[in-house]
Amino acid sequence: MQKRRQLRTLYTALYNEEVASMQEMPRSGSYREYYRITGRSGHTVVGVYNEDRKENIAFLSFSRHFRAYGLAVPEILAEDLDAHIYLQEDLGDLTLYEYLTGVYKSGIFPQSLIDMYKTVLEELPKFQLSAGNTLDYTKCYPRFRFDRQSIMWDLNYFKYYFLKLARISFDEQELENDFNRFADFLLETETDFFMYRDFQSRNIMLKDEKPYFIDYQGGRYGALQYDVASLLYDAKADIPQHIRDQLFEHYLNTLSGYCKVDRKVFTKYFHAYVLVRILQAMGAYGFRGFYEKKQHFLKSVPYAVENIAYLLSVMDLPIEIPALISVLKKITETERLMKYGRTDSDKLILDISSFSYKRGIPDDTSGNGGGFVFDCRGFLNPGRYEGYKDLDGKDKAVQEFLRSKTDIDGFIAHAAAMVEPTVDNYVKRKFTHLMVSFGCTGGQHRSVYCALQFAEHFKKRDDIIVRLNHF
Repeated sequence: MQKRRQLRTLYTALYNEEVASMQEMPRSGSYREYYRITGRSGHTVVGVYNEDRKENIAFLSFSRHFRAYGLAVPEILAEDLDAHIYLQEDLGDLTLYEYLTGVYKSGIFPQSLIDMYKTVLEELPKFQLSAGNTLDYTKCYPRFRFDRQSIMWDLNYFKYYFLKLARISFDEQELENDFNRFADFLLETETDFFMYRDFQSRNIMLKDEKPYFIDYQGGRYGALQYDVASLLYDAKADIPQHIRDQLFEHYLNTLSGYCKVDRKVFTKYFHAYVLVRILQAMGAYGFRGFYEKKQHFLKSVPYAVENIAYLLSVMDLPIEIPALISVLKKITETERLMKYGRTDSDKLILDISSFSYKRGIPDDTSGNGGGFVFDCRGFLNPGRYEGYKDLDGKDKAVQEFLRSKTDIDGFIAHAAAMVEPTVDNYVKRKFTHLMVSFGCTGGQHRSVYCALQFAEHFKKRDDIIVRLNHF
């Protein structure tokens, strides 16, 4: 292919050595093509092909400007704008998002990850103010400011590619009126800062435990709130809300070292910018997922819906936008949206076991510990009666015995009512395992029956995986 030949030629001209290999790298949400180029000496660079010349000019110009200010962005090594190609420093493959998914387990957001996010947020004002103050904004593309036109593009992107394709009903004119009122409110705050535009975990590389920043070619003048909203409400990163609050305070503390910050005023507009960012992202999920049929983009939809639900509970805007609020509520109430992209690996595993107290309570092999243990020995034991000794709780005769001579079903109902809130909480917090055990003397009749019926109750849910074991 011609672009590959041109990239090889550019590399050879720069390093005076032949290319040993050229491997295409995974694409993200753009149409740019990335190649890892390795020379005979083993040196690697990233080659980029992008037909959008103006976007290339913006990226190359911004990269050189930010490096001049000491910011951690890739070095531009060579370029050929007429061929739509350039070479940049190879920052490796580890993004902040990939690091997050590796250490954010069982609903626990570790301190090391919090510290990394704080480091990232400490760099953000350097882009927004220090380097942003002298940036050549004539190179911005497609617009030099996040103005009314930009906001309306994003809102209509959400309307046509998410609402329409997700079959969420709305009144076109009333929603358009609300979009205009919402845009007016967003533009009331200061917008003379550099807005990175896509400041999120997949655009932050980690190399030698240090963050590097990429994909700022869409940057322009805008409000400070937008970028911190993009990072903290990055849908699939799924940062717990109390951690978001902590990181938001850290950002405001850092920002105070660069400019005067009225926290009340800043926060007043922050939730609105969180919302417009989420709506822009949902438009992208709809376009890539519903329209282009790239299903992996829909995996972020349930997380974005949860963020909208949170915003509806805390957002207190001084404007009336009833049509927009109405469609947001419809989104949160549409159950099928929560199923997009969910896989079994995302679900809570509910381990239900029966056991004999003579042999002891089963070990929790997940390593999490905890869980519920219910003692079934208070009920009449079928095993003491002839005809039942060689049967167990799965047999119909044993089940009829327990139902007719005991209130064991009421016991199971109470147990389910006790466990249900914990299951709901664990699902919400993305925990991966919960163990529930039922014990009796021999682990054969009463405990088996209870575990079986308890499992049947929870198998009605499609947001968890039920595993049944008899020890």
